Amino acid sequence: MQVFYELLGKLFVLFIIIFFFITIIVLVLGFYSFKRHEIIFPNFILFMLYLFYSPAKWICRVFCVKEQLVDEILIEIKNAVMLENFKHVTHRRAIILPQCMRHPKCRARCDPIIGYECKQCGMCDIGKIVKEADKYNFKVFIVPGDSFVRKILQSYKPGSCLGVACHAELTESMQAVSKIVPVQGVCLLRDGCYDTKVDLVEVSKKMEMCDK
Repeated sequence: MQVFYELLGKLFVLFIIIFFFITIIVLVLGFYSFKRHEIIFPNFILFMLYLFYSPAKWICRVFCVKEQLVDEILIEIKNAVMLENFKHVTHRRAIILPQCMRHPKCRARCDPIIGYECKQCGMCDIGKIVKEADKYNFKVFIVPGDSFVRKILQSYKPGSCLGVACHAELTESMQAVSKIVPVQGVCLLRDGCYDTKVDLVEVSKKMEMCDK
C-alpha cells in the first residue's frame, strides 16, 4: 500500500510539472500571436487558456508578468477567430456598453430589460458611439451587469455582438456570447467601474467593417 501511495504522489507531481510547462508554452504561443498579430493554433490556445484561466494568471504572477496578458491574448485571438463571421452579419447588430462609461451626472433611466437609455446629452462618449451605431445599423445597449447581457440575448436576439468592457469581464462575456452569435470585443482604456473610457476610433472601426 505504501508503494502505491508513493507512486500516486510521483504521478501527481509529474502531472503538475507537465501542466505547468504546457501552460507556459500556450502563454508563449498566445503572446507571440498577440504581439505579431499572426495567430498560431488559435483553437488550441483558446481552449487551454479558458480551461486553465486562473492557473495561467498565477504563472504570470510568478514570472512578474501582468495578469492582464492572459485576457489580452484571449480577446485578441477570439476577435481574430470570429472576425469573418462577425463582418458578414447584416441584421440585428448589437453593441453592448458598460454603464460605467456614463458621466457621473447622467440622468438616463434604466429599463429592467435593455439597460440604460442614452439621451445623447453630450456629457460622455456614449452619445458619440450611439451616433456611429446609427450610421452602421447597430443597436446600442448600456448595461449595469452580465445579467442584462443575458436578457438582451433573449429579448433582442442579436445576429452579432460588439462588446466593450474591462479585460476580465470582456474575456468572460465574449466566451459566453460567442457560443450563440459572432462577437468582437474592445477593451476599456481606463477601467475602475467609474467614468471609464474606450478608444472611440477602435469601436467605430469594428462597426464600419460590417458595412463593407
